[in-house]
Amino acid sequence: MDQNRRLFLGAMGGLALGSTLTGTGIAFAKDNPPAAAAEAKPQRFAQMGGDFSWKYQKLDPAESAMVAYEGYWHKGYGCGYGVYYGIVGMLAEKFGAPYNTFPFSIFEMFKGGMSDWGTICGALAGASAAIFTFFPRKQANPMVSELFRWYEKTAFPIFDPKEAANPKGFKGALPTSVSNSVLCHISVSRWAYTTKLGANSKERSERCGRITADVCMKAIEILNAKLDAGMDWKGALPKQESVVQCGACHGKGKMTDTLKGNMGCDSCHSGSEATMDKFHDHPKM
Repeated sequence: MDQNRRLFLGAMGGLALGSTLTGTGIAFAKDNPPAAAAEAKPQRFAQMGGDFSWKYQKLDPAESAMVAYEGYWHKGYGCGYGVYYGIVGMLAEKFGAPYNTFPFSIFEMFKGGMSDWGTICGALAGASAAIFTFFPRKQANPMVSELFRWYEKTAFPIFDPKEAANPKGFKGALPTSVSNSVLCHISVSRWAYTTKLGANSKERSERCGRITADVCMKAIEILNAKLDAGMDWKGALPKQESVVQCGACHGKGKMTDTLKGNMGCDSCHSGSEATMDKFHDHPKM
């Protein structure tokens, strides 16, 4: 008898609980109609705060340059990581959220010109990513162009950590070279050829660590100038002569639509034997 009574009371309790939940469900539906619930769902391509909602704030180029250099050596993450951390990471250190929510280690992919493929210099890629973190394409593209044109014609490295040089690198003055290219492969190879120092030497690793600082500093100078001038900001460096000359015939609406891009043409199309006949009389493997 007692067992039956317990079963009866349990069934009644379950019925009461079901009624309570049903009532709650009805109330929820009234307060939150299906349309409102649908609006609360994440939308495809939506970004918290909206596109380009993170705002750049001025940084000290010299301070960030040293941080970028240290970032280059941090766990071997390399140049792209170092530059991006030297900009956005410094904002995170100084101002906290939202900058400190970024997974900075993602930019290890830029090391060695994108996973050691020798394509775009990772320092430039990290700087470009930082610029596009804050500005949409129409504003960012001129800043990237200014940075890239400066890189093509500058003798690197400039930065010298002096006594703060990383133990894995090299302490002291390093020879310089002008890459005439934004590609890692050409930048490193031309430096190695000019200086007679190996592309896998400690000096070359140090050279790239210092270029990480150089690019970070220049990118911050551009960002700071953009912040001051706003929509009136314009780059100071003109198109490369080779781009102007080649663009007279090649490109959209021209004699041949075979040109797209702003990279200096002469790094690959110089007309020299090395670029026109790459394998002539080359030793057989």
